[in-house]
Amino acid sequence: MESSTPESSLSPEFNKRLKKRYNAEQRFKILGIGAIFIALAFLVFLMSTVIMNGHSAFMQTYVKLDFTLDKKYFTDEDLSKGDFQGIVKATLYGMFPDVTSRRDKRALTGMVSKGAAFNLMDMVREDPSLVGKEVSVWVPANDDVDMLMKGNIDMSQPEANRRIKDNQYGWIQTLEADERLQMKFNVNFLTSGDSREPELAGIWSAVKGSFYTLVITLLLSFPIGVAAAVYLEEFAPDNKFTDLIEININNLAAVPSIIFGLLGLAIFINFWGIPRSTPLVGGLVLTLMTLPTIIIAARASLKSVPPSIREAALGVGASKIQTVFHHVLPLALPGMLTGTIIGMAQALGETAPLLMIGMVAFIVDIPGSITDPAAALPVQIYLWADSPERAFTEKTSAAIMVLLAFLITMNAAAVFMRKKFEIEW
Repeated sequence: MESSTPESSLSPEFNKRLKKRYNAEQRFKILGIGAIFIALAFLVFLMSTVIMNGHSAFMQTYVKLDFTLDKKYFTDEDLSKGDFQGIVKATLYGMFPDVTSRRDKRALTGMVSKGAAFNLMDMVREDPSLVGKEVSVWVPANDDVDMLMKGNIDMSQPEANRRIKDNQYGWIQTLEADERLQMKFNVNFLTSGDSREPELAGIWSAVKGSFYTLVITLLLSFPIGVAAAVYLEEFAPDNKFTDLIEININNLAAVPSIIFGLLGLAIFINFWGIPRSTPLVGGLVLTLMTLPTIIIAARASLKSVPPSIREAALGVGASKIQTVFHHVLPLALPGMLTGTIIGMAQALGETAPLLMIGMVAFIVDIPGSITDPAAALPVQIYLWADSPERAFTEKTSAAIMVLLAFLITMNAAAVFMRKKFEIEW
């Protein structure tokens, strides 16, 4: 006697409905995979656009000039007060003696960055014996020349529609023929502060400002957040007051970040008198913003520790504090650190609260402490994105690349710590 299969023993209507459910499940899987691929496509498009626009900012066009540091340019005992801009102009006029009109001379000297004079000043300050000698120096070119060398200016357009004029293009070709134009790694971008001149602008001031701000945020938010989570989860009585605190913490995690900026402006600056645009006040504001995230993550980590750990510690005579700090907290610490890193990554990318406390100011100097005026990397990106020069566009994308690198590193560290120290019960 043949054994009947499950399919043969079911009614045709049931098999039809079963097939319909299987088809619906298959469609759902396809939609899910499609959503993943669409998200990845958008991510790849975003990253490729940023990289394509920003990778050229790590290179800079330099011009080789032979300067004669004649003593007539140094009339003061302080050599740093010499007429270095005059030396640059005299060198360019000597290289192109046919340039005689005032307008052409201005166009000629405009091809070299204003930073060339500062480079000379630094050289003479470090080695005063150079006065009276001839030195060959690679100095940064103007941003328009740099954009031309990077292929961002179309010389086939009418002269009125481009920033590089025909006479300047001829001078550039002469410099290229003499091997006086060269693309080099843009060290200034990583070691200098902000500048009105795109070819001189760098991110180091903003990076240090963000670093000081995050240090203040970490030193304040982590111990306060962990202490609050331990108290609420392990020691606080279960009453309406603690319920109100928990509700407020959850609500604060969803408050727009600009509200914390307004709070910092009202309390830390107007009431406490902390100077504006400093990493100290920025760290205090970001501490308020990240505390709810850290508290929620820390409480979730404490809840993940099995009750048997607490019961075993109490059973052998440990006090409540000993149980928490000697047994529960060490087991929950990896999850707390992961939540803290994620909160710090969120704080690193914040712009709105920092704008409210004045960190949008134009800061050239590199901050040396938490009380010095400073910018932050997201704010620097915001400022450069609002600048009309084409060179600032590539620097904006390059700064975004640096910011994303920090964010990816911090999130990768969080994933690594979770995988390494996570304990499955």
